[in-house]
Amino acid sequence: MEIPEHIAIIMDGNGRWARQNGLPRFAGHQEGVNTVRRIVRECSRLQIRYLTLYAFSSENWHRPEQEVQALMSLLDTYLASEISLLQQNDIRLNVIGDLTRLPTHLREKVEDKVRQTRGNSSMTLTLALSYGARDEMLRAVRSVCTDAVAGVIDPADLDERMFSTYLDTVAMPDPDILIRTSGEQRISNFLLWQIAYTELFFCPCFWPEFGLDHLDSILKEYQNRCRRFGRVSNETFPQ
Repeated sequence: MEIPEHIAIIMDGNGRWARQNGLPRFAGHQEGVNTVRRIVRECSRLQIRYLTLYAFSSENWHRPEQEVQALMSLLDTYLASEISLLQQNDIRLNVIGDLTRLPTHLREKVEDKVRQTRGNSSMTLTLALSYGARDEMLRAVRSVCTDAVAGVIDPADLDERMFSTYLDTVAMPDPDILIRTSGEQRISNFLLWQIAYTELFFCPCFWPEFGLDHLDSILKEYQNRCRRFGRVSNETFPQ
């Protein structure tokens, strides 16, 4: 089976899963962390090189303050509890997004865990925190303009490859697969530049319900898709 190099996931439906089960929203987020743990382990076992999880969007700051604080607390707990899993499985932690908006103590913890796992190389787990693709591209454009004014780059030399080096994902290949759970069929401001030719999968189950069987089914369907990247397939038009 051909294994994708990079899987990105929009982990949606924690709150609706909790409501469906008569639980507070925070219980849904807690159960969502358990799903993260299972999927990270499985992707590591399958030797998938990059896994990117949409953990907290730039728009999520507009949620009720109590829920935002609960999510920040859950992130704090996750970082403390999962560092051993990352180290044991040779997984490097990476973070993208506008980290300046995180509480100072949490930002320092995130940066510390990134440093602790820097030498790991089997898989890169990227958490998109306080992340929005439009914000990412605006920050990239500002950096391009600054470098152009300073004479660091010639605007005439700017192409897709150079622009990509200004994005948060500079060290990663574009995703082969994007998964969104909960039945919603939209991208929600996630990796808009990077998913130009990504295969999209929309799973009807809520994120806390997403299991290894769902992942396996998606990977099997991925094998049957023909990725032409704008070119013509030889299978469609034989020579």
